Amino acid sequence: MTATARAADTEGQQLLRLNGVTVRFGPAGAPAALDAVDLDVAAHEIVCVLGPSGSGKSTLLRVVAGLQPADAGQVLLEGRDQARVPTHRRGVGLMFQDHQLFPQKDVAGNVAFGLRMRRTDRAAQQRTVAELLGLVGLPGAGRRAVASLSGGEQQRVALARALAPSPRLLMLDEPLGQLDRGLRERLVVELRRLFGELGTTVLAVTHDQGEAFALADRVVVMQDGRIAQTGTPLEVWQRPATEFVARFLGFDNVVAATVQGGAAVTPWGKVPVPEASPDGRCRLLVRPAGVRLTPVSDGLPCTVAARTFRGTHVALLLQPAEGPQLEAACALRDAPETGERVGVRFAADDVVVLADGDG
Repeated sequence: MTATARAADTEGQQLLRLNGVTVRFGPAGAPAALDAVDLDVAAHEIVCVLGPSGSGKSTLLRVVAGLQPADAGQVLLEGRDQARVPTHRRGVGLMFQDHQLFPQKDVAGNVAFGLRMRRTDRAAQQRTVAELLGLVGLPGAGRRAVASLSGGEQQRVALARALAPSPRLLMLDEPLGQLDRGLRERLVVELRRLFGELGTTVLAVTHDQGEAFALADRVVVMQDGRIAQTGTPLEVWQRPATEFVARFLGFDNVVAATVQGGAAVTPWGKVPVPEASPDGRCRLLVRPAGVRLTPVSDGLPCTVAARTFRGTHVALLLQPAEGPQLEAACALRDAPETGERVGVRFAADDVVVLADGDG
């Protein structure tokens, strides 16, 4: 059966379920590293858990792997409670940031490690190793020494090793964290293609939003041991649920506001909001793309305090006469110089009403 057929055959089935998982370190009363977390991962789904250091994302991965016991709650794999199942019997694959390859073994020896532990016959080992090395872009590299590999090649070998025993769930802990940005961007595209081709179910943790959005079918943003938001990459990017999520994604145009009659009263004056936005107090996000430059007489007067070239656009920092600074994005050819005066209007499509009081 092909990967596509397998995915269609099991579509909607939950492979992993976390019910109220709680982990505490330190004395009683200390903040929870994981605080009653509920999470489902469907068969053949790629889920990336995203968050800053200390948010609980790596602890979540360790609990699922069986490397960290939960103080409360359940971890279910294919409906079976894993509380008394050791790591090596859970049928999960693990790949860490530092790869943890065996330096005394060649590439083939590393990839075949899990197969030998399962007592797979030698001919089947050789077939699987050759197939996986081809899939990860290292055909014929079986006899190479680990020390001769680049960082990107080591990452590919570690991935092949994790995939060799055909784990029902593959877990990745900051898998591309030690690679330079250009290589990370290329490999994340290859990983998504490979997982789709194999029908692999993936749970990955990362602090890099670009990596998560490029790889995942669904993103889970964590804050202080809890899930702050979950959704497709597009949903989370376009409509962050809280101020924490918005600021974690790099959006700084967040202010207190009061919505009334299709507009919000803010320190920047009245800002249009999306249709059906509820009236009342809130925190308001204006995405930089929604800050539109106009002649100074035709909008909120601002002074260009700074401009930064970002490759695809110019980021402007604008200072109104009153209220906090605004970040705007515009094309290079349209970007005013530092010190110039411009006007600002706001586009409702890039305005997001957040919950009041979140921080």
